[in-house]
Amino acid sequence: MTMVSPQHANWFTYYPDDYRWSSAICNIVGSAIMGSSDIGEVDRAGRRLKGRLSDDAAWFEEWVRLGDEVRSIAEKAEKLGNDLSASATYLRACCYYQMGERFRTPKDEIALDAFKTSVDCFHRFARLTDSPRIEVVEVPYEGTSLPGYFVHARNTDLKKPPCMVFFDGLDVTKELQYLRGVPELVRRGISCLVMDGPGTGEAIRFRGMPVRYDYEVAGSACLDYLETRSDVDANRVGVMALSLGGYYAPRCASMEPRFKACIAWGAIWDYYETWKKRIDAKFKTSLSVPGHHISWIFGVDTLEEALAKLDDFRLDGVVQKMRCPFLITHGEKDEQVPLADAEALYRASGSPDKTLRVFTAEEGGAQHCQRDYLSIGMATMFDWVKTKL
Repeated sequence: MTMVSPQHANWFTYYPDDYRWSSAICNIVGSAIMGSSDIGEVDRAGRRLKGRLSDDAAWFEEWVRLGDEVRSIAEKAEKLGNDLSASATYLRACCYYQMGERFRTPKDEIALDAFKTSVDCFHRFARLTDSPRIEVVEVPYEGTSLPGYFVHARNTDLKKPPCMVFFDGLDVTKELQYLRGVPELVRRGISCLVMDGPGTGEAIRFRGMPVRYDYEVAGSACLDYLETRSDVDANRVGVMALSLGGYYAPRCASMEPRFKACIAWGAIWDYYETWKKRIDAKFKTSLSVPGHHISWIFGVDTLEEALAKLDDFRLDGVVQKMRCPFLITHGEKDEQVPLADAEALYRASGSPDKTLRVFTAEEGGAQHCQRDYLSIGMATMFDWVKTKL
């Protein structure tokens, strides 16, 4: 994989010569406020990897090694009945396994075993933690089901609180999404259904569900499921997603009128053009995953086949149909998707109540999906949701 240096020095670049590795560590450390990591553990793995930049086999080996070390600590705490210590430690182990696995492609049995262990760690965290309350759920979907977590609202007396459906992006998972601020969202009295949609997480790895352009099918399935729950106000459900989810969420909200609010956490406008530019540049651009990841999530063998399937991943002609309140957040210095795409999405949206929030380098949050300053992104989005739902 070609090593690409970060374009800007205004964010935490652990490896100044490698954007992809630096962005991963920035995500791990940036979400530490949600319990994803401990700087001592992260630095231990990071130092072992210095001098091995762009060696994804080494990356996988060291992060799985760290996951094993931390999971062992959690297992000992659980055996002693120290549930809170165990739960927090299982959560960090989950993050380390997944951050290692995301760069291992193709997804062989070794990679899948690491991912299975990560999900088991998250389930143990969910079972042992005192807050928030997390249910492992299955959402009926086209004769089978999509895996998710229902995270219960806090600080509310409502029997039926509002809810946000939270989809992931190109290379994210429901476990990593949880660590992108779900505990802060539910503190505001709003439940959250955190999903692995088609093409992500368990859905692609264990259920063979490739990504699809008509993501509203998955969005509608989530709404149908939420309508069966007695603890959700089905008339106050929104949808949000990050990164490539900046396509998924607006697509869902535009095609499914039951959604009452929408957040694009990082804008997408024309995903075909985004990838065409990356392929034409032979991946000498900033990417969060190896370039062939796009072929894997489509279930095809070549980049040419993937590009053909991406032809439908355009929001022009779709977002004009949106009518619910719409928030777009984007970093001024986003190195993966240019600000111009966010501006195009904003202009085209048919929502009468729409906001484009651009985070500058001066204030922080200017990188992709505010990975460089998660707090400011969370507060902006979740306070907005509270006013709309």
